[in-house]
Amino acid sequence: MIELKTPQEIKEMRAAGKFVGEILKELKSMTKVGTNLLEIDDFVRRRIEERKGAESCYVDYAPDFGTGPFAHYICTSVNDAVLHGVPYDYNLKDGDLISLDLAVSVDGWVGDSAISFVVGEDPDPEDLRLIKCTEEALAAAIDVARAGNRLGDISSTIGDVARSYGYPINLEFGGHGVGHIMHGDPHVPNDGRAHHGYRLRPGLVIAIEPWFLKSTDEIFQDPKDGWTLRAQDGSRGAHSEHTIAITDGDPIILTARN
Repeated sequence: MIELKTPQEIKEMRAAGKFVGEILKELKSMTKVGTNLLEIDDFVRRRIEERKGAESCYVDYAPDFGTGPFAHYICTSVNDAVLHGVPYDYNLKDGDLISLDLAVSVDGWVGDSAISFVVGEDPDPEDLRLIKCTEEALAAAIDVARAGNRLGDISSTIGDVARSYGYPINLEFGGHGVGHIMHGDPHVPNDGRAHHGYRLRPGLVIAIEPWFLKSTDEIFQDPKDGWTLRAQDGSRGAHSEHTIAITDGDPIILTARN
């Protein structure tokens, strides 16, 4: 069921969004060549434990698209992994493309966001192009996330940007409603038909999350951890996400990182 938030509830959601944005900004600054994925996970754990009213949305999360409860505080997807990456004992290498996806509840309200970047001094231009595509798709989708437009306008905007770059689009996973829970209605696909679907209304809070793989739309679940989603052809992936609120005017980016 789609739930609309009151202006007061959206105001209350800002704390979670700001907290998630702050952590991701800190992680991007501190994540270098040699950083271990478990260090990233532990940093997030400590930040959550230090924050009054904060709880991880990931620890013990057990949806039907994973195998057993998730046991970590952040998703760390590296290179051919694009979603739901489980942190493990791996030191990042020069040129690795990493996506960090974080959802935290603060005082009962959730913020959900993701970033992708390359570590090291000599990133592959193709990796930077892929990341740029997800960021441009996210910005363009947020721009059309206005009362009176349709959910399909968001989805088609994301798809149009991906096609302009020549990247294939997977529709199995996408954006979603956000509120007291991390994954709610409506589902926000990364492609669709403009002027179709649910009419956007003030009070709707959603996560928009374009993610693309360089040369395929086929993914598989890594059997080693039962969670990490990887490109079927081994190509690299990138992922950008913000939680936003629809208003009577401009959309509010609750997870802004500036």
